[in-house]
Amino acid sequence: MAIYHTNSPEETEQLARRAGEKLRDGDVVAYRGGMGMGKTAFTRGLAAGMGIGEEWVSSPTFAIVNEYQEKGRRLCHFDMYRIDGYDDLYSTGFFDYLDDGAVLAIEWSENIEGLGVLPENTIWITISQTGENSRSIEIEGGERFENLGD
Repeated sequence: MAIYHTNSPEETEQLARRAGEKLRDGDVVAYRGGMGMGKTAFTRGLAAGMGIGEEWVSSPTFAIVNEYQEKGRRLCHFDMYRIDGYDDLYSTGFFDYLDDGAVLAIEWSENIEGLGVLPENTIWITISQTGENSRSIEIEGGERFENLGD
């Protein structure tokens, strides 16, 4: 586990860009953190690190999932905020995405965590507010996410 501290949305995106460079096809990234913590900003950084245009990344709140693809890499960005149980999750097509090789970034993973559907090697990112624009970001997912500092 590694813990990082950022002082602005831009710093959060820069940290995420470095994490995105370490992602492998098929990785599942599950976010924990409340409203306004910077999960979408972090996903923009992941996309940039993967070589995907981060300018297209936006919250998938109403669409449930946004897909981004560029340079042979694919990122599927989920918002599970309105998911309430296995049937809701099934209706999103989530299970089809698990095995297709895309990187999955899942906001509001707390809503599906208890369903036992996330892979054992899920990368957990917990974002906590430490000030108006500052965040503590904890990444659990192996040694490749240690030492992401400048």
